[in-house]
Amino acid sequence: MNRYEKNMAGDDKFLQELEYAKDVVKKIQSDKRSYIRYTQDIRPVVNLKHMLETSAEIFSDNVVIYEKNEGDREYKPMKYRHLLAEVNALGTALMELGLQGEKVALIGNNSSKWARSYLSVICGVGVVVPLDKELPENMLLDLIKRSGAKAVIFDDRFEDTFKAALEEDNNLEYVINMDLDSDREGVLSWETLKTKGYELLAIGNTDFLNAKIDRDVLACLLFTSGTTGLSKGVMLSHGNIVENLMPMRSLIKISDKDIFFSVLPVHHTYECTCGFLIPIYLGASIAYCQGLKYIAKNLQEVKPTIILGVPAIFESLNKKIWQGVRKKGKEKLLKRVIKINNVTKKVGLNLGNKFFKDITDIFGGRLRMVISGGAAIQPSVLENFRDFGLVAFQGYGLTECAPIASINPYDAPRDSSIGVVLPGTEMIIDDKNADGIGELCYKGKNVMLGYYEMPEQTREVLVDGYFRTGDLGYVDKDGYFYISGRKKNVIITSNGENVFPEEIEYILSLDKRIQESMVYQTESEGKKDFIIAASISMDMEYIDEIYGDISDDRLTEIAWDIVDQYNENSPAYRQIRRINVRREELKKNTSRKVIRFDESNK
Repeated sequence: MNRYEKNMAGDDKFLQELEYAKDVVKKIQSDKRSYIRYTQDIRPVVNLKHMLETSAEIFSDNVVIYEKNEGDREYKPMKYRHLLAEVNALGTALMELGLQGEKVALIGNNSSKWARSYLSVICGVGVVVPLDKELPENMLLDLIKRSGAKAVIFDDRFEDTFKAALEEDNNLEYVINMDLDSDREGVLSWETLKTKGYELLAIGNTDFLNAKIDRDVLACLLFTSGTTGLSKGVMLSHGNIVENLMPMRSLIKISDKDIFFSVLPVHHTYECTCGFLIPIYLGASIAYCQGLKYIAKNLQEVKPTIILGVPAIFESLNKKIWQGVRKKGKEKLLKRVIKINNVTKKVGLNLGNKFFKDITDIFGGRLRMVISGGAAIQPSVLENFRDFGLVAFQGYGLTECAPIASINPYDAPRDSSIGVVLPGTEMIIDDKNADGIGELCYKGKNVMLGYYEMPEQTREVLVDGYFRTGDLGYVDKDGYFYISGRKKNVIITSNGENVFPEEIEYILSLDKRIQESMVYQTESEGKKDFIIAASISMDMEYIDEIYGDISDDRLTEIAWDIVDQYNENSPAYRQIRRINVRREELKKNTSRKVIRFDESNK
């Protein structure tokens, strides 16, 4: 029994929750599906405070975070016991300010201070409200007001924004700068607060240490990107999050020797749960990338074993690998080696380590696994990474599911599938059409409490115990799920046929000359009918390599050649009748998803 469990030994509610968590683990371990293989290291956790305390005890001297700040010559490590001590100190100081039970907003770059702040707030102080650092000032101020945050913790560049917010009509009382060495007028220093927390602990203040956690109430308020209308505040509890951590472990091979390379914004629930909380739960390490322009350099310094990313990252890396191979005149040779290796692997002889060393060295030389999420990825990209000797697969999640709903098993991935559901959860296909395609509806203890102050919108998506995802798809006989498209994106033709834009976009993406595309419905000339159109962003680096410097008219001809080839192999109702060709990429939100309703994309 660890310190936290001993401390809570007299709390009947906690003891009941601990027994429940133990039952969750037993059910995971009793799941008979063949790919549920990594159950030996799953430990029951009641809430995130319990998770952090037990990890700090079990993995005390392991490195939890590697970080390199501006001016540092090398990455600096932080151990698990140090992380817990810092969280306890900061949490104690925040409670001393009177923030217990209050909402505390958090915004900034991926960093150990962001991590310590998140854990301090959620592990005893109140409700953490992670904010997107790419949002404009007016939207940030609106979210501060809507959330009712009493304090906000931020990077230095946001100081003016939140100082001004103190004068606005909202609940905000404290603004805390993570980069400030000492307090200044109207602004508290994160460092000074932490020091004060250590002093309070030294004289016996145990308010934070003994804080009780209700695992079933709001603990994290996450605002969605708001691509349509007002952004929604997704309410997650400790229970929602830990019920993602425990079963996810059973499908993926992760150990306390792994190093996660953190490149996605940690305020997004995908990176927060999968690239931050899961490593801490399992005793692994997190290495923060200094920024997109430092990726190549940081990979060599950190030598990570696992990278989580969105399709745009992996598709870009894959293209750059093949472009480099072509420039060296080795494309045919590499394809031949891949073909041979795929045969020899079947008899237990993997030549990858020797022949693909130049490629794997790009990632630091120790990378073994890449996981894609956030949107659908081209199956060929995953196949390419696997050809290079890496484990590569995708998962599926939504902020409302904390976020993981399904993931491909480590030992049995299917490239075009979003994987299988987590143990203890369920996904059904509702309102199927003749092809077996319907809306994915998900049930599990990881599903959100609801949308913040939006009861009507909550009732629309939480129906009969299921969360209606808005995604359309189907399931195969082995329980693997597949996405066909978004329900709201489906194009219904005049003769009643359903056209899924995502399927057409995928087919177009198979041509190397296309970087990305967006398919949508628009009016024909004369506005007599609706037609299918596509905005197509060309891969100009590849175009230049193949054709040289060409005019816009020639670029459009090339795009039409690709589209005509697609149309020849498609029924009339699925054919593209209009295209918009561009040299620049399509406009995206901060999650790197194409904004479909943005007119500049059409």
